[in-house]
Amino acid sequence: MSDRRTEILKAATRVIARRGVRGLRVGELAAEAGVSTSLIYYHFTDRAGILHRTLEFISDRADRYTAASRSTADGPADPRHELEQILLLELQDDAEVRENSTAWGELRASAVFDAELRADLARATHTWVHEIAELLGRANPAATAPEHAAAAERLTALLEGLSVRWLSGSLPLEHARRLLADAIEAELGRPDRYAGPAGA
Repeated sequence: MSDRRTEILKAATRVIARRGVRGLRVGELAAEAGVSTSLIYYHFTDRAGILHRTLEFISDRADRYTAASRSTADGPADPRHELEQILLLELQDDAEVRENSTAWGELRASAVFDAELRADLARATHTWVHEIAELLGRANPAATAPEHAAAAERLTALLEGLSVRWLSGSLPLEHARRLLADAIEAELGRPDRYAGPAGA
């Protein structure tokens, strides 16, 4: 991806985190990125293209700031530790994480009313859930693939809900992290937690 294109996507993420999807105007985005509106249309065609690529950018950036959990000085991380870190690093008092999480939450809320955005978000969520299910499978090989998938759905949905409550000021960050850590422990420490509608 070109540097200019990346800067536009960074600017789009900032604008969405600050003003919401409905507040994203191409003119304001151009001013935020320091480029012309014609350049934005050249790279992204239309507003839908901007949202689609920004969603991809947000997902990729989250992968980057959780990547440190994937290995240690001694080699690949323990699957359980990697799972914990990948999820918990989504809840940290860091400007980039706050911005990313706010923009993701705004895109998710807007997808309720936008079928095209809904499809993009469903694909991104599926990829995320699949990644978490794969880590659960490595951390708890005794469980089945459907059980891992159900647990991944529960953990990612919980994380999204905790993130919204934290960002909206209704839940302290450390309490949100503790609740998420407890949920991970419950999924991995008690196999009976896998029982439920999705795994029945």
